[in-house]
This record gives sequence, C-alpha cells and structure tokens, in this order.
Amino acid sequence: MLDELLDLELQGWRSLCDSTGADFYGRIMTRDGVMVLAHGQIFDRQTVIDSLNEAPPWRTFDIADARLIELSDNHAILVYTGRAYREEHEPAFTALMSSVYTRHEGDWRLALYQQTPIPTPR
Repeated sequence: MLDELLDLELQGWRSLCDSTGADFYGRIMTRDGVMVLAHGQIFDRQTVIDSLNEAPPWRTFDIADARLIELSDNHAILVYTGRAYREEHEPAFTALMSSVYTRHEGDWRLALYQQTPIPTPR
C-alpha cells in the first residue's frame, strides 16, 4: 500500500512540474475532497482545479521520510516531508505533508491533502 500511494504522490508532484496538475487532481480527488494549504486556505476540488490552471510550475521536488498510516484496507494516510523548488534563486518550499486516501471502485482517491510549512532556517 505504501508503494501505491507514494507512487500517486510522485505522479501528483510530477503533474505540478509539467503543468498538468489541474487534470491530475481533477481525476484523483474525491468529489468532496479538500486541500488545506500552507497559506491558511482550504480549497475544495473545483478551487484546486481552477488554481492549478493558473499556477506556475514547480521546477523540481523531493519526498523524504514517507510513512503510511493504514486505517483499513480502503483508507490510509501518507505522511512525508516535501520539498519543492520553483526558481533557482528562490528558497525551497518545505512542508510536512499528509494525504488521506480512500479506495473507491478499486481506485485510490485523494480525500484530504494538508501542508504544514517548515520555516527556512536563518
């Protein structure tokens, strides 16, 4: 299960790098899914899609310390540290991230994604 969900997270991040995030998250999110973002806003599925159509792409990313919390055969939470970069001169966006997945009709769907920023050391 960890490998499956980690692969979905990687697909999501790749879609944010190649500007196909709106399509990817439009497909993978549940109808009532939400994202709780680092800037303090909660986006529903349609707001996520709309915002990703306008978002600048990420240049690169990495995922570290991934771990899985299995709630049942059909529900799980993936928790990890994510680091993403846009422009070379900009500092990395680093956050603790968690994604709550539910399996629906055999496919994993993202019900909740949440970011907690990790401050850049001074």
